[in-house]
Amino acid sequence: MISAFDLFKIGIGPSSSHTVGPMVAANRFRDQLPAAVIRIEVELFGSLAWTGRGHGADRAICLGLLGEQPSRVDPDDIAGLLAALSATKTIRLPGGTAAAFDPAADLVFNFEALLPHHSNAMRFRAFAADGAELIEKVFYSIGGGFVEEEGASRAGTSIDLPFGFASSADLLGICRDTGLSIAGVQLANELALRSRGEVDRNLDLIRDAMFACIDRGLRLDGVLPGTLQVRRRAKELLAKLEARRLTNSSGPHEIFDWVSTFAIAVNEENATGGRVVTAPTNGAAGIIPAVLRYFRDFCPDYSDDAVRRFLLSAAAIGSLIKRNASISGAEVGCQGEVGSAASMAAAGFAAALGASPSQVENAAEIAMEHHLGMTCDPIGGLVQIPCIERNAFGANKAIAAASLAMRGDGVHHVSLDQVIETMRQTGADMQSKYKETSRGGLAVNVTEC
Repeated sequence: MISAFDLFKIGIGPSSSHTVGPMVAANRFRDQLPAAVIRIEVELFGSLAWTGRGHGADRAICLGLLGEQPSRVDPDDIAGLLAALSATKTIRLPGGTAAAFDPAADLVFNFEALLPHHSNAMRFRAFAADGAELIEKVFYSIGGGFVEEEGASRAGTSIDLPFGFASSADLLGICRDTGLSIAGVQLANELALRSRGEVDRNLDLIRDAMFACIDRGLRLDGVLPGTLQVRRRAKELLAKLEARRLTNSSGPHEIFDWVSTFAIAVNEENATGGRVVTAPTNGAAGIIPAVLRYFRDFCPDYSDDAVRRFLLSAAAIGSLIKRNASISGAEVGCQGEVGSAASMAAAGFAAALGASPSQVENAAEIAMEHHLGMTCDPIGGLVQIPCIERNAFGANKAIAAASLAMRGDGVHHVSLDQVIETMRQTGADMQSKYKETSRGGLAVNVTEC
């Protein structure tokens, strides 16, 4: 089972696959080290090498080796932690001993080799005093903060789920047979892992973290990190929208600008390394929060229960996409990130508004279908252009998809299963330079400042 709390994880920016995943992997490696270790070396491959510095993979590795975790590290403390490591070149291990690690020399970006399982690969090595290698571990960051260890068993704890499903056809069949909604099916499975109170509290925490990220993004201005010198726009956009609203002369189309502003606020926070929620990735972290904020601020049906239906329905759709295709830009391009997030948001929004299971599935299908083929080509290896605006458009398309699906009766020609499989095949056919490497598309056709 892929839980809602696997897909929605509170962490830091700028990338779930390049920041959150590597930090988790480095922390896991650190926890396995014996006292005899005196030096550590890390090698990054594929997309982690090509866009690692712009996406913060190097900083994440260092933080993980220092014992930090994405959900707990304070973004305001990161600069000091990294400065101290650069000065001491020493990692304190769990047992109290110390190991040498110089980020400038012991963190290697391998731009030539690819490891077999996934483009986002990391090799960790630990050495004894005589130079002998004590431990070697390979981890893969497979998108959304999920990490797999090479050679480790993928079998988890056996759980008896009331309603296991592997396809949207399975899911809709369960809904027909039981009378449950898609959110109801996902909730029943979540309750196999935790209590109803815990589910509700955790869903509310996710919503609160999303809204807090929007609020912070709307307050701050300045220039985003990196060589592009991209100005933060969300605060200015909000001021213009509020001024326009006071004149009573705003047009109906300005609702799109509100949604865009919410999404941009989140992704500007993500680009600065702020606290965000993977939804299902950091690169697409603005879409679901923007649609939720639109639901709260502009729709009369908003309630805590409706938000929980939204997130549970989105999680059910996200689990199907992750199971049967990918949510990793390095694996299938941005269709797997923004496309997946828009599909999840469309399904969640439709569910929150009372759509039937078939309408929810239709909303998810429409949103995903119209992101097929989207490449991941970040300029300068940064999650700024085209990533930030791409989230704004993904959020608006999600709302449009939900609205269109609810105008129908749920009957449609293309199923969600078919469009997910098409996304998987399209990602497999896509040239690697268009999959989060910054070696194709906008990344090479726009001059970096």
